[in-house]
Amino acid sequence: MVRFGIIGTNTITDKLIHAASQHPQFELTAVYSRTEERAEEFASKHGASYTYTTIEEFVASSQMDAVYIASPNAFHKEQAIACMKQGKHVLCEKPMASNVDEVEEMLSVAEEEGVLLMEAVKSTLMPGFLKVKDNLHKIGRVRRFVGNFCKYSSRYDAYKEGTVMNAFNPKFSNGSLMDMGVYGIYPMVVLFGEPQSLRGNALFLESGVDGEGSITAVYDEMEAIIMFSKIQTSHTPSEIQGEEGAILIEDISEPSNIEIRYNNGKVEDLSVQQDFDPMYYEMNEFIKLIENGEKQSVINSHLSSTLASRIMTEARKQIGLAFPADLKQA
Repeated sequence: MVRFGIIGTNTITDKLIHAASQHPQFELTAVYSRTEERAEEFASKHGASYTYTTIEEFVASSQMDAVYIASPNAFHKEQAIACMKQGKHVLCEKPMASNVDEVEEMLSVAEEEGVLLMEAVKSTLMPGFLKVKDNLHKIGRVRRFVGNFCKYSSRYDAYKEGTVMNAFNPKFSNGSLMDMGVYGIYPMVVLFGEPQSLRGNALFLESGVDGEGSITAVYDEMEAIIMFSKIQTSHTPSEIQGEEGAILIEDISEPSNIEIRYNNGKVEDLSVQQDFDPMYYEMNEFIKLIENGEKQSVINSHLSSTLASRIMTEARKQIGLAFPADLKQA
């Protein structure tokens, strides 16, 4: 049994706990929140026995083996390092940190402390993505990857009415690139590694973050186009185009409906019937790694997280999007 503490009492944490509860080795024991009322409310809702209102008390607790971090992006580095320095394994929600320097610092601490640190990108550990990876050779030489994730944010209506919530506040290292673009970038680096060059574009909102944008990445024999948005929804699938056919992925964030369309007109269905909720698979990977004494995932690896963050950091530099966290690193 792996005992978990939680940082971040929000909707994504609710989903993670619901999915993780399907795993026989998952046990939620502790909750951190800045307010006692919220900590106790969330703990009671999910059956956790211990609550904490200071990070210092939380990370020093002997009631947990690992921590799931789902706080605003700007807090990931500080909280993850505090946990790891107390010997806790960390599953950190994507994006792992505000910039690549922070990611590299986190990975260095994980290595020093001998603990597991993994970025919680659910999509690349789901059966559908593994099916794509295993069947990629069927479409011949890959010439283009299109990662498309544009989804109208439920918080955008409030933004348009004058309320700037965390999702649109640069103080918390947010915006469409960080929150949505990572869904296209992460599978790209898992499948194809680091591009030779990239070009970022964005449409800015008055709050100072990008509402939508794109990245064009150049590889030796192919290109990749990443599209992302929090202010409009796209219904176009993501696609991997090869010389002998194309793989269509209906939803890059939760790949399950997938098909190959070959040049000769043949269509092969690669769709996967999932046995569990989408977020179950990242928790299953994380727990398996802990039980095996491993310090990183083969797929959601330290290299994948570094490359994804490096791409986002460079794209932000190009479009002129700076976070307070970047100034701390300067």
